[in-house]
Amino acid sequence: MNNDSSSRIVAHLKKWISSAAPGAKLPSTRSLVAEYQASPVTVQKALQTLTAQGLIESRPGVGTFVRAVRSARPSDYGWQTAALRSPLAPPPPASSTMRNVANDAISFHSGYPDRELLPERLVRAAIARAARGDAALFRPPAAGMPELQSWFAHELGASTPAGTTPPNPSDVVVLPGSQSGLSSVFSALAGRGQPLLMESPSYWGAILAAGQGGVRIVPVPSGPDGPDPAELARAFEESGARLFYAQPNYANPTGAQWSAERREQVLDVVRAKGAFLVEDDWAHDFGISSNPVPVASRDDSGHVVYLRSLTKSVSPSIRVAAVIARGPARERILADRAAESMYVSGLLQAAALDVVTQPGWQTHLRSLRHQLESRRDLLVTSLRQHAPQAHIEQVPKGGLNLWARLPDGTDLERLTRDCETAGVIIAGGNEWFPAEPAGPFIRLNYSGTNPGAFPEGARIIGQMLERNRG
Repeated sequence: MNNDSSSRIVAHLKKWISSAAPGAKLPSTRSLVAEYQASPVTVQKALQTLTAQGLIESRPGVGTFVRAVRSARPSDYGWQTAALRSPLAPPPPASSTMRNVANDAISFHSGYPDRELLPERLVRAAIARAARGDAALFRPPAAGMPELQSWFAHELGASTPAGTTPPNPSDVVVLPGSQSGLSSVFSALAGRGQPLLMESPSYWGAILAAGQGGVRIVPVPSGPDGPDPAELARAFEESGARLFYAQPNYANPTGAQWSAERREQVLDVVRAKGAFLVEDDWAHDFGISSNPVPVASRDDSGHVVYLRSLTKSVSPSIRVAAVIARGPARERILADRAAESMYVSGLLQAAALDVVTQPGWQTHLRSLRHQLESRRDLLVTSLRQHAPQAHIEQVPKGGLNLWARLPDGTDLERLTRDCETAGVIIAGGNEWFPAEPAGPFIRLNYSGTNPGAFPEGARIIGQMLERNRG
């Protein structure tokens, strides 16, 4: 009987609601009990049914009201077409390295190391301590926490030879990740419409930052040993550029590391041209069979603008990096950063400093070297066995990636699509070229998840390469 009464009340109230205005107040429960000759429990059940259907809403202490129903209508943003005008450069597609994929996929595409390669215990403890300290409540200086500035300066200074003046903490500007640093350096030291020399292939994020900043990229071919000094000098001369972006240690994507002789040759060219070398030392913590030696350690006259990131080695969630620059260049970069973000979170700076100053940090780096070595060698062996068509010109001495040349005529788009269908995610090499690609390449990250699946992933890549030739 109660169920029948409840249904009757629901039906009657629905009819009333259909003609009532949104926000109209329903009669009180007492009034409904009297009107429908039903018990309070039956009336409450009816109201609960209508609430569940989204027709009414209860406001405690006020009453029950007809819920406003928003009618769906298409959004019209056409006015923005005229307001925004044509973009200076077409917006680039999102990098394949930033994609999230299914957990069961064999992932070679990511630009970040797996969680098991991070100092998780140090990071969690550092964040907890930072949250309890003053850094959680106060604004840090625009250039960064003095203690963190000192750490970055001391680290670079430790590799500075006798006769070269090491950097001062005041030369350091702390950044919210090196990507924002690239944008500021290109904007402050080159400027919109001006030429920028860049290794080719090169880091896709640097290509993106230059494009968004309106800087004109001039590619300089770079091989396993870095760029040819004579070719670099010619590019400076012909373009009139005063800025050269490079990754001398474990370059992304090739893994190349400049020799001591090449570092001196490039630095000589930069000095002779009165120019800057923007040295991106992104993989400083990822040496395997060699140690990184920054070009900046050989320069004390302000020709090298040095970028050092902790994001990949400490944690992707602690986006902290630094740029070390001397002279007016540093002031211009700082001014650009202040306009962009004012300052970097003190909480993140304190956590990053805590991690890298703990005794366990060096222990972690020693372990990381061995883990990266075993992963790199497993992937190299697997590719040579199962996908010999993917030619590895150089086994990198550090970093996170293998760079493989594929047979001429390989349909790269089809290959990546076929591999993904088979459960293997790879990154096509085209996005690492600032101009036309020099051939079909793929970049494979050996620091990702599930290294035990590397042989199977290599087998699928080899299989799809064979199919691609058909």
